[in-house]
Amino acid sequence: MRKEPPTDIAPTPHDENLWLEDIHGAEQMAWVKDQNAKTIDRFQDELFDSIAGDIRTALDSEGKIPMVAKRGEHYFNFWRDTANPKGLWRRTTWDSYVSDSPEWEALIDVDELGAAEGTPWVWAGAAVRRSDYARALISLSPDGGDAHRVREFDLVTKSFVTGGFDLPTAKTRFAWLDDDTILVATETDEDSLTTSSYPRQARALKRGQAVSDAPIVAEVPRDHVAIFVGSDVDPTQAEADRVFVIDAIDFFNTCLSFIDLDELRDGSGTISADASAWESAWIVVDVPTDVEVDVDREFVLFRPQSDWHRNDLSVPAGGLAVADIAEVRAGTIAPRVIFTPDARTALQSWTWTRDCLVLELLADVQSELVVLDPKHDFSSTRLPGVPANHMVGLGAVDRHDDATANDYWLFSTGFLTPSTLSYGSLERSNGPTGSRGGAFSVPDIIKSAPALFPSEGFSVEQHFATSEDGTRIPYFQIADSALVLDGSNPTLLDGYGGFELSRTPVYSPVMGIGWLGRMTTGPSHGRPGDGSIPARRRGVYVLANIRGGGEYGPRWHTSAMRENRMRAYEDYAAVAADLIDRGVTRAKNLACAGGSNGGLLVGNMLTQHPELFGAISCGVPLLDMRRYTKLSAGYSWKAEYGDPDAAEDWAFIQTFSPYHLIDEDADYPPVLFWTATSDDRVGPVQARKMAARMQNHGIVDVWFFEDTEGGHSAASDNRQAAFTRALSYRFLWNSLTGE
Repeated sequence: MRKEPPTDIAPTPHDENLWLEDIHGAEQMAWVKDQNAKTIDRFQDELFDSIAGDIRTALDSEGKIPMVAKRGEHYFNFWRDTANPKGLWRRTTWDSYVSDSPEWEALIDVDELGAAEGTPWVWAGAAVRRSDYARALISLSPDGGDAHRVREFDLVTKSFVTGGFDLPTAKTRFAWLDDDTILVATETDEDSLTTSSYPRQARALKRGQAVSDAPIVAEVPRDHVAIFVGSDVDPTQAEADRVFVIDAIDFFNTCLSFIDLDELRDGSGTISADASAWESAWIVVDVPTDVEVDVDREFVLFRPQSDWHRNDLSVPAGGLAVADIAEVRAGTIAPRVIFTPDARTALQSWTWTRDCLVLELLADVQSELVVLDPKHDFSSTRLPGVPANHMVGLGAVDRHDDATANDYWLFSTGFLTPSTLSYGSLERSNGPTGSRGGAFSVPDIIKSAPALFPSEGFSVEQHFATSEDGTRIPYFQIADSALVLDGSNPTLLDGYGGFELSRTPVYSPVMGIGWLGRMTTGPSHGRPGDGSIPARRRGVYVLANIRGGGEYGPRWHTSAMRENRMRAYEDYAAVAADLIDRGVTRAKNLACAGGSNGGLLVGNMLTQHPELFGAISCGVPLLDMRRYTKLSAGYSWKAEYGDPDAAEDWAFIQTFSPYHLIDEDADYPPVLFWTATSDDRVGPVQARKMAARMQNHGIVDVWFFEDTEGGHSAASDNRQAAFTRALSYRFLWNSLTGE
């Protein structure tokens, strides 16, 4: 729920590094250049170049599965390789796609476009118009940040449309309404943005119209996070066309409204540009703001973050309920529960085909797929064949096409298992979809990715650690099958623990090459006096599923929010301690790495548990939690962490603000802070200030690197991704082993 501004303002701690908050200032960039030079001089050696080269080769591999989106008769894909470092947007046909060597029709060569226009464009997505599949809206970032330019593209002439839709660079959201109208949320002036730097106004924009002249048809208060827009436009069922807006109050509280587009069309089918007509047509889904809402044809789905009681009905937190859309329109919602979580199992997502609803579940972080049949009271059938310690995802192919209405893509991956893409159907074996009984057909594997790092001799295990309050914390361990439990294995601990995001088993050639593929040549020495790691020890990789994430549903997340944030860090430290207790590693042989919220996680390991780690890599991080709401998009995360301007919130936030926990007398492990100048989500400021403060305190082994492109991922292309990841792995391996 919306929180009133604080009445008791928290004190402002001294900050000697405020000058580094001028992101592009000449003096500041000179500091960055100097730091970068020292870091590169220290870690860019033959082994670094080898790791970066191998990662680049893997990322550019022609054997990667070209994932596609079906639009009309074509299958669209965005692809990066050595010849196309910035990428190529292309399409093909079904018969070509399932062949061993698909023939692709190039649509946009991002490298050529950038060279021609003098802007290093980074691909940010495409939205194809469904009415005729002849036009698309293309999003391109000038530097890899979240802000992007939106331009209309003709799929027949394969060129940008002269005089077509063209929206200046901003954090824009949009949706097609008809051939000549889009709903757009973008920046037009200072009043058009929220405090979090996202759009707060939605406009109905006609072809040829200036954005600032388009009528505002919905808006949200400035202190909310953003307004998001969407549409469900089906050329085969125009009477079911809808447009949506979401008022994102904060990260976890929203309000969804929709309009049936028929309410806005005149006799010729033109959508009204009258703001008052829109205002009177919006239907607000009247549920608590922490209930996630999904509208699909005649059904409305509800997933609450906390237990939801309505009249005599109750929906548990993390459950899924359904109501008819007629009830929503009438304000008489009577939600019917169709999925109930338990202590082990959580709903992660769902997908609609034309006639089925498929739930993606996690049971102790193991994938399960369940198909619900709306025509038979949402009866359920479990899809078999999901392997242990793997992640399986399912997506509808194209429910707008009768030929593929109930077909699905099945994507399977594991830590040591290259990805596979299968194609299946939810038609029953003994009759059409909707009939009872019968088994689903076994999906056909149509694409398999090659192995991109040697995985022979490794095994995957799941273990559980016990956190400080007795909670069992699952974690995956990928290690040599003949692992010697003597504490002498170089081990990398990964995690995230925030925003209800789940970390699951996935095939990562970057991790495989950068860490699992390393082997000590030793005996090798880490920090002076720390002893040695025997020769021929392979890297161990560990993924911790700590609270704050979504692995066990919303309660797993909310139990580590705000004043309970320390639980996430206690969980992570418990996994580290368990690895040490089990003999997998020792503190001097244990590294950790994390980015973004994961950077805040490992920043707290650095300042609160330095005794547990031998090296820490902290990427694109939050670290200064007193000023995070004033930097980049930080204001939008107050629901997760709290409001540092409020004295009552700062009282607990300061306990996990690494920038304010630095102790010049502490014995810290080596640490690398890496970030990107163009990151307009977290921003480079926090990493800069943390490194500067530690260095100014005389703390040794503090390294910093800032890439000038790449946005929040610090990876605008495969070359850059390979470089930054290789730097992290090279630093960590060197710090643990001395090699």
